[in-house]
Amino acid sequence: MTSPLQPKPTDPADFGAAEARALIARKQLSPVELADACIRRVEQVDHAVNALVARDFEDLNTNSKAAEAAVMRGDNLGLLHGLPIGIKDMIDVKGLPTTYGSLIFRDNIAAQDDPMVTGLRAAGAMPMGKTNNPEWSAGANTVNRVYGATANPHDLTRSSAGSSGGSAAALACGMMPLASGSDLGGSLRNPAAFCGVVGYRPSFGVVPGPARPMALLPLSTVGPMARSVKDASLLLSVMARADNRDPFTAVVDGKTTWSPSSFAHLPPCDLSSLKMAATEDFGFAPTEGMIRKHFASILPKITPFFARTEMTSPDCTGADRIFSVLRAIGFVGTHAKFLDEQPDLVGENVAQNVREGRSYTADDIAQALVMHGGYQRAWNAFFAQHDYLLTPAVTISPRDWHELYPTQIDGVATKSYYHWLGLAYASTLAGHPSITIPCGRDANGMPFGLQIIGQRNNDLGVLSVAAEIEALIAGTPDLAVSGPDIQTLRNAPPLRDAPGFLTVG
Repeated sequence: MTSPLQPKPTDPADFGAAEARALIARKQLSPVELADACIRRVEQVDHAVNALVARDFEDLNTNSKAAEAAVMRGDNLGLLHGLPIGIKDMIDVKGLPTTYGSLIFRDNIAAQDDPMVTGLRAAGAMPMGKTNNPEWSAGANTVNRVYGATANPHDLTRSSAGSSGGSAAALACGMMPLASGSDLGGSLRNPAAFCGVVGYRPSFGVVPGPARPMALLPLSTVGPMARSVKDASLLLSVMARADNRDPFTAVVDGKTTWSPSSFAHLPPCDLSSLKMAATEDFGFAPTEGMIRKHFASILPKITPFFARTEMTSPDCTGADRIFSVLRAIGFVGTHAKFLDEQPDLVGENVAQNVREGRSYTADDIAQALVMHGGYQRAWNAFFAQHDYLLTPAVTISPRDWHELYPTQIDGVATKSYYHWLGLAYASTLAGHPSITIPCGRDANGMPFGLQIIGQRNNDLGVLSVAAEIEALIAGTPDLAVSGPDIQTLRNAPPLRDAPGFLTVG
C-alpha cells in the first residue's frame, strides 16, 4: 500500500524518537513507513545479535495504519504517536510471551497488557515485540536458556551486558527508537553503556511498579532507554504516571507531585553554575584500569564547562554488604519456590541468590537495613554540597559473551556475580536518579558510558544536565557517539549457531 505521506530520504529506522514524532505530526513521515523501516532493520540484523526475541509485526502493521489514519484525519496525537517500541521480556504485552528468561515460563502468554504498556499505547506507542534479558533479570550478561545470548552490536564476540541487553542492542541497531528497561544493580545503565545508547534510572516511584512483589523494598524500577537523552525523556514523560498502588509514587487528588509532561520538554541548564563531583570507583567498586584511564582522559574535556569539579564521592561504607543482603532476601521472597519445586529449571545466578539469602540471619537483615538508612543519609549530605556526580557507568570494558560474569578484574577476584556492578548499585542504594550516556570509546574500541547522578527526586535536573553534556560530547570529535556497522551485522552469521549460545557459563 502506498502511503499518502511524503517519505523521508534517509532510512527512518535511524531517526530518533522525538525527530520521528515531529515528522509524523508534520505529515513528513508516515507511521507505516517508520514501522516498515524498523521491521526491515530487524530482519536485516537481528540474526546477528538476537535482541528482539518475540515479535508481533502483524499487530505493528495494523497499529501503524491506524496511526497514519489518525494523522490524516487531524486527530489529537499522543506524545508517542506512531513510534515503535521494544518491551523487555519482564513486562506483559497481551498476546506475546512473557518468559522472564525462565524455562519455567517459556510457554507463558500474557493475557493482558501491563499497566505501563497500557499507558504507552494510550500515548500512541506501538509495541513491536519483546527484548531479551537474563533469567529473571538476574545478572548483567543477557543470556538465558529460553532465547539464548544477546551479542553486542559493536563487536559480536562481546556481551551486551544486562539485564536489559536486548533493549540496548536493539536500540543501537536501529530496530526501534524507544525501548523499556528495568534497573536494580544497573540493569538498564550497564547495557546502555556497553551498546552506546542512553539508559535512565529514575528516582524511585517516578515510574510506578503497581505489581512489584516487595512493594516497600526500593531497589528495582522500570526506566526508559533510547538513543538520546531527549528521546529517553520523552518516553519517561509517559512512563511516569499516577498510580497509587505503588507506595513510592506520591499521588494526591489523582495527580503525582511531579509533572510527567515536564520530562518531554527539558529546560535549558547553565553548566557554568554547577558544583560537580567526580569519582572513578566510589572508593569501593573494582574498576578496571582501562576504564579508569578513559574516565581520566574525558574529564578535562568536560569539566572546564562547570563552575567547579572536585574528585570526591559520597561515603559508601557498607555498600557491598547492604546490596548483597537486600538483593538476596528479595530473591528468597520471589524465587525460592522455583528453586525448591523445579531446581533443574532454575539457572545458577538465581539459585545462588536464593541460597545466599537463606544464609542470612534476622540479625544480618536488621543490620543491613540500619546500614541502609545511614547510607542514604550520607548521600543526602553529600548532595547538599555538590549538584551532580560524574562516574564511569560500568567497571569493565565489554567482555566475551561466553563469560557469564567477570570472575576477576585486573587479576583480582570478584566477590560474586554482581560485585562488578558496584558503580551502578552505589546510586541504587541511595535512591538517587542516574543516567548513562555514551562518551567515546575505550582502548578496546568499545562504547564507554558516562554516568551522571543527581539529588533524589531531581529527575528533571539530571536529564537537563545530561542533555547539555550530551551536546558537549557531540561537539568533541574523539568523544562523539557512533553506532555499529549495520552492513557488518547484515553479513554476520546467525548468533544462534555459535557454540555456547544457550549454555553460557
